[in-house]
Amino acid sequence: MGLDASKGEAVPAGSAILRAISVIEAISTADAPPQLADICRAVNLPKPTVFRILSTLEHAGLVGREPGSKRYTSAGRLNRLAGQVLLNSPQSAARHAILEELVEQLGETCNLTIPNLNSVLYLDRVEVAWNVRVNLGAGSLVPLYACASGKLFLANMPKRSRERLLRLAPMLPHTSATLCDPGKLSLELEKVRKQGFAVDDEEYIPGIIALAVPVRDGDGKVVASISAQAPTGRLRIEQAMEFLPQMKQAAESMAQTVDW
Repeated sequence: MGLDASKGEAVPAGSAILRAISVIEAISTADAPPQLADICRAVNLPKPTVFRILSTLEHAGLVGREPGSKRYTSAGRLNRLAGQVLLNSPQSAARHAILEELVEQLGETCNLTIPNLNSVLYLDRVEVAWNVRVNLGAGSLVPLYACASGKLFLANMPKRSRERLLRLAPMLPHTSATLCDPGKLSLELEKVRKQGFAVDDEEYIPGIIALAVPVRDGDGKVVASISAQAPTGRLRIEQAMEFLPQMKQAAESMAQTVDW
């Protein structure tokens, strides 16, 4: 019998599907990309067995290896699948209701997002009428470094994971305010980590600001973010700070819906 990496339950020795799932869980829940030996310990299976499973998952585009490394990570197909599962979660209605209530309180557009490889994935969005049209509905992807939610996720990641994600794609400017310099971004992320929220001062879309707060699971890990967005003609960053109490309360309510 093997060990299920997420729940510590016995995995039937002959179940190839459950073995593969336990390997995926070991990779997905690791604080840093694990090596073969790390995965073997997590799932309590011999190296030849785990290596065969990894080879199959790699061929299927579900896991991959860091460039020039023997460490394994989730790959694009798995991350896309995870995002679609959450988009269609039974808890979607409850999450949407929380966003609707927050929008009613703030009078501004609010979003629920999660990290998805080197991007932010929009799970839900409740809009108010703007003169500026922004296409960021459910399923949209935004670079981690270029938005408030993304900076929040980066700031709360282990250093090695953060550096790995930032290496996956070049940091290109979306506006004149985008933080593309690694040194400046590192300073910003340290500030975000200490203060517990992040701002986007026209860093992704000209004329749009945002404020983001974390949604944490039962272990205190940041698993999602709630953000409020507004055109600069409606709201300044300093004014948006007044939203923090309501946003943090909404984040606590949202945490009760976490099923991932």
